[in-house]
Amino acid sequence: MHTVVERELELRLILSPERGIPVPARLGYLTDDPYAVHITFHIDTQHPVHWTFARELLVEGVFRPCGQGDVRVWPTKSEGRGVVLIGLSSPDGDALLEAPAAQVSAWLERTLRVVPPGAEGEQLGLDDELDQLLAQ
Repeated sequence: MHTVVERELELRLILSPERGIPVPARLGYLTDDPYAVHITFHIDTQHPVHWTFARELLVEGVFRPCGQGDVRVWPTKSEGRGVVLIGLSSPDGDALLEAPAAQVSAWLERTLRVVPPGAEGEQLGLDDELDQLLAQ
């Protein structure tokens, strides 16, 4: 039985230091893909935009800058409140998104209760499959 941990929240797409636009998004975590987090952005296009990256990256990024390449995450303050910035790069362009740190942290805590850090491999059932292979 697989579990899904989701959270709807509003991110801000940062267009310039003084300008951002709200972007409704959904954070998703699936126990059958235990190493990854999924973010779906509902922007003004026909199809939502999906990004998938390591849960560990988001967990670490709440506390300190991390990541390189396509996804970078780091904490900062905006108007006196804690936020998490997520920098995304793709061949289609770059985006900088701001998420409320408290909401992201609360959602991450729920995912970590469902699958604690280090227990991801157990979710995949690899040990069972390996045992079956070796028993043959």
